[in-house]
Amino acid sequence: MRQPAGKLLLFGATGDLSQRMLLPSLYGLHADGLLPEGLTITGTARSDYDDAGFRAFAREALDHFVPADRKDDSAVGSFLERLFYQRLDASKTEGFAALAEKLGDISNGLAIFLSTAPSLFGPTIKGLESAGLTGANVRIGLEKPLGVDLASSRIVNDIVAEAFPEDRTFRIDHYLGKETVQNILALRFGNSLFEPVWNAQGIDHVQITVSETVGLEGRAGYYDDVGALRDMVQNHMLQLLALIAMEPPARFDGTSIRDEKVKVLRSLRPVAGVDVPNLTVTGQYGGGAVKGEIVRSYDTDLEKPSDTETFVAIKAHVDNWRWHGVPFYLRTGKRLAERRSEIVIQFKPVPHSIFADRGGALQPNILVIRLQPEEYIQLRVMAKQPGLDREGIRLKEVPLNLSLEHEFAGTRRRIAYERLFLDLIEGDPTLFVRRDEVEAQWEWIDAIREGWKAGGVKPRPYASGSWGPSAAIALTERDGVTWNE
Repeated sequence: MRQPAGKLLLFGATGDLSQRMLLPSLYGLHADGLLPEGLTITGTARSDYDDAGFRAFAREALDHFVPADRKDDSAVGSFLERLFYQRLDASKTEGFAALAEKLGDISNGLAIFLSTAPSLFGPTIKGLESAGLTGANVRIGLEKPLGVDLASSRIVNDIVAEAFPEDRTFRIDHYLGKETVQNILALRFGNSLFEPVWNAQGIDHVQITVSETVGLEGRAGYYDDVGALRDMVQNHMLQLLALIAMEPPARFDGTSIRDEKVKVLRSLRPVAGVDVPNLTVTGQYGGGAVKGEIVRSYDTDLEKPSDTETFVAIKAHVDNWRWHGVPFYLRTGKRLAERRSEIVIQFKPVPHSIFADRGGALQPNILVIRLQPEEYIQLRVMAKQPGLDREGIRLKEVPLNLSLEHEFAGTRRRIAYERLFLDLIEGDPTLFVRRDEVEAQWEWIDAIREGWKAGGVKPRPYASGSWGPSAAIALTERDGVTWNE
């Protein structure tokens, strides 16, 4: 393990992400005694605060976003003592000297969390360099978006690489900090039950769904320039696919795990040209009802017409020996029927049913890994219904459930950023995304977007509160597959 950093520098410290996630996460680590003793946290943004003003801001954020059972006046007070603030316009190099002076001695290491607009990456990196804040004992965590396509992503990464080599660059995908996502590795590689059938001989298909019931929710300016494909598929969903499809790594470390993930991402069959309309579905939510409330269309929320997709479904393939012929169905969207993030693995049916002549109907086994809002792993298996079977054998699909909330009831469920902050401070890159992963993801996504553009593909309307356009149902049903709903 590398030496933990003695100081943390938090860019975007007064933004919405900081209030909802970052400050509560850091408080949670502090309250549990997990932050290094003496670690200071310096926030910076354009807001005009001094140390006292930022501490008052942080206290208010903790009041709003930390659960009541986690609040402790003593812990809050000692956490606030760690906080300092330096106002900074990151677009101007001259302000960084004052920031460096505020930080003081960084000989014990500095971890930087950078959450800013892509246009500010260049000036920020140059400002950090000019102030001597990019040395060998400094590492940087980068919050997305890191570009909008492969070309712009390379530009951003080249800018960062001028000051921070890859081993000191930590690209954040907060999904990788979720406990259930990490449990994918434990499920696959900690149990002998699954790995022998975790391949094209044992698995019929895989579904990955990330659905939201919310609309724009204050993100109009960002979302309309991005859309569902780049907002969710390019990062979160492809990372989930890579964890499901990767080969067993030799060790649980950053190099081994990320080596195997990038092999999967490079093996994705391109969805390009004439295949794009047949293998993808795009949609945009219209008016409707979500949870009994009438909601407006995307155009109305945005207050202007738009061709941005709020829904996308894709049929993908991983072209290697393990997954030859196994489709991976990806689906994500806003204003859908329910909030859900899950992975569904349907195994192939038994080769011969001994129960068919006695009226017993079999269903293929299904493994469901639910990430949110509940966290559980469920294996659906066939069982015989009780009875004397005088009119035939009756079989029923029954679930074997592992509820993480129940099984680990005495363990607090942590915000994903808690783990990621701790790993950044300690220098463990395992749950962060490497540059070659990012570029492989963008290459696959860019081909789809180019296909949409060349084919004049426009998003199909769907009613809010539904599961998206009807074409998304056809995408799977022509293969004899039904979405898990």
